[in-house]
Amino acid sequence: MDQARIEGRKILIIGYGSPIRGDDAIGPLVADRLQAEGMPEGVEVISRHILTAELVADLVEHDRVVFLDAAVDGAPGEVRCRSLAPDASAMSTMAHFLDPRELLAWCETLYDKVPETFLISACGSSFDYSNYVLTPTAEAAIEPMLDWVRRLIDPSGCVSWLSKPTDGDATHGETGSPTLIL
Repeated sequence: MDQARIEGRKILIIGYGSPIRGDDAIGPLVADRLQAEGMPEGVEVISRHILTAELVADLVEHDRVVFLDAAVDGAPGEVRCRSLAPDASAMSTMAHFLDPRELLAWCETLYDKVPETFLISACGSSFDYSNYVLTPTAEAAIEPMLDWVRRLIDPSGCVSWLSKPTDGDATHGETGSPTLIL
């Protein structure tokens, strides 16, 4: 995987979610695990509770961005990977939380640059209050999420067919189908 820097690619991985809402903590926990494993040169990993506007400047500095998050719209434990495209209409309902597609729209508007972007999500089964404690179903989804990340950071991995956002049905109204489910 050390070819990431050799190939000249800069990759940013952002795990996000609430650490006190059960399975919603899976994004930060997967990011923390990646950080602990160590990433090749050129790959940066950050963990956030929420996505904020400050991330836009970081996004445009990278060639590829991978978001890691929990989902509520599928079978518990289901892991999905989909490409994302800018969508200015993907406004969040909370002033302090932003949708990844909205951040990409800001990249496009402010910098005229949008990194190739993916969302890897795992469907949770409980979002009750707890502190970084996942259900066994979400725990089992960690390894498939890590596998997706490894595929996306490996420059020899062929995911070009997935990287082109398309129109059509996508979960949560997200552009960037197709969605791949593990």
